[in-house]
Amino acid sequence: MARHSDLYRLIEPVPDLRSESGEGPVIVHALEGFSDAGQAIQGVAEHLRESLDSQLIVEFDVDEFVDYRSRRPQLRYSFDHFAGYSEPTIQIHAVKDSNGTSFLLLSGLEPDLKWDGFTESVIDLANSFGARMSVGLGAMPLGVPHTRPTQASAHASNVDLIRGFTAWPGEFSVPGNVTSLLELRMAEHGIPSAGFTVHVPQYLSQTAYPAAVLNLVGNIAQISDLELPTGELETAAEEFTAQVTAQITDSPEIRTAVELMEKQYDDFMETRHGSDSLNPGGKPLPSGDEIGAEFEKFLAQQTGDGSPDAG
Repeated sequence: MARHSDLYRLIEPVPDLRSESGEGPVIVHALEGFSDAGQAIQGVAEHLRESLDSQLIVEFDVDEFVDYRSRRPQLRYSFDHFAGYSEPTIQIHAVKDSNGTSFLLLSGLEPDLKWDGFTESVIDLANSFGARMSVGLGAMPLGVPHTRPTQASAHASNVDLIRGFTAWPGEFSVPGNVTSLLELRMAEHGIPSAGFTVHVPQYLSQTAYPAAVLNLVGNIAQISDLELPTGELETAAEEFTAQVTAQITDSPEIRTAVELMEKQYDDFMETRHGSDSLNPGGKPLPSGDEIGAEFEKFLAQQTGDGSPDAG
């Protein structure tokens, strides 16, 4: 079993997660707090836990990982007393897809502290459960219109894992985060690792964006051969798009800006074939500093608990 068991507890009984053929489970890591534009990461974790058969099997000691003063949990006040506390969690659930195939779901807050201890614990647990692949999730705000298909950038330890997906080309640096570190460390320990960063319209990055959740769930299913439900997500995405479009219609300024963004996006898509740029408008890829600046700007807009403002 894992060497860092002091950082978490196993919740018995732990089910056998291997398939009938002896194949181990995929581990999906959906940690909130870094690049969760459109609350997409939180939305994926909630959707998978609530729409499928799930069982809590590992609970991490959040006191070891979370800086409460940088991301203060919410306390609920009712008239004359404090009535509740939104206790942060970092957990692993054993989940069964629609066909009964088991996979692991790591969800909760991204650790602020002890990144090495945390990643080693997750990798040791993944090995103990015989994980055959890891899939990480991210969501980045970009200048893309909500009226066009939602896209995501794929990345992996082995390019063969993401054949048929689209990768962001070039070399640059982004702020460190546990999700990307896990993807790197998994590969170093012999576990094939991949990840998807969904593109969320900048002007909608501070509210729940169902289309981003739908995109990530679809990508997880495709790369891992899992059968995951998407019906409710498709309906929510369609309704949300219709609501936003109706609101934009009442604002000439915003409508003009979105129409310009649509034109840039469409022009780019027409010339995309054979191109390695994913930047709508066909502009040169941003530098590492520019990408880092966009991340920092986005993170600065987060609330004190690390979650996007639902306003």
